[in-house]
Amino acid sequence: MKWKLPVAIALVPGLAGCSVYREATSSSLATNVRWQSVATASDRDRMRDWRKAWDEALPLARKVDPQAIAADPLLFDPDRALPDPAIPQGAYRCRTFKLGAVGTAVRDFTAYPAFDCRIADEGEVRSLHKLNGSQRPTGLIFPHNANRQVFLGTLVLGDETAPLRYGLDANRDMIGYVERIDAKRWRVVFPRPRFESIVDVMELVPAG
Repeated sequence: MKWKLPVAIALVPGLAGCSVYREATSSSLATNVRWQSVATASDRDRMRDWRKAWDEALPLARKVDPQAIAADPLLFDPDRALPDPAIPQGAYRCRTFKLGAVGTAVRDFTAYPAFDCRIADEGEVRSLHKLNGSQRPTGLIFPHNANRQVFLGTLVLGDETAPLRYGLDANRDMIGYVERIDAKRWRVVFPRPRFESIVDVMELVPAG
């Protein structure tokens, strides 16, 4: 059965334990969850070409800020992926790095400050919500293989209070892969996001 990501409410601390994707986690749905059956054709193409995006973006970022890239070799290693990528539920600090500029308004390397994120258990999948900031990914994390999971979601902008349903607006749809890069450190890599960059790398570490 094809899964759909319905409109979700913003997850706040007072809603811990409340499913934000009730349709997507309904017990009537198939138990074998495959992100490929949910993702749009465009997003499947983006995921397929993830390595090309890295190969294009990383040299540009390194040229602009070689010290920043060299200072964090785990985060910016395209092939860094440890076994057991599943990220536990809880509160996280998440920080986004944009590699390779698309357009003239941004640099080839931009590092943003850390914001609040939350991982929630939704049954067969988990959800990721960035809780503050002007660009806020929200969506589901699907199983993939021993070293990688896949995020599918949408981008919430500005003062919006709820995301669009995945698949309604290609400019808001997001796909990324989730990897564990250290003992308690994960990243979500977004190849060719719709805005500003060639690759976005979101670092997640437990809050507190």
